[in-house]
Amino acid sequence: MKEKTQGTASLSGRVLKLADLIDYQEGSVVSRTVIDRKTGTLTLFAFAQGQGLSEHTAPFDAMVQLLNGEAEITISGQSHYLKAGETIIMPANKPHALKAIRNFKMLLVMIKS
Repeated sequence: MKEKTQGTASLSGRVLKLADLIDYQEGSVVSRTVIDRKTGTLTLFAFAQGQGLSEHTAPFDAMVQLLNGEAEITISGQSHYLKAGETIIMPANKPHALKAIRNFKMLLVMIKS
């Protein structure tokens, strides 16, 4: 998996369509930070079909909202299949992984405490 990051020009005070702020790249996972603060982050991701993130943990709860496409998200060994408009919360310190069943874009919200 190759991960590429797109620019983070100021988005404040603008009406945004999140899915339009990031593009797919064949064979890659693309990310774009929308907000990055000490208290939390909002990051957009675009996963090409078949791409994913291997199992890992994070020290904070994280919410994933699918903007389009279809993904398999595994949390503590249990698979969940999400489609556009669906959301799942990945608990802190629990192993999780993501895989694109079809191209998908998501918003990752992480609140740090």
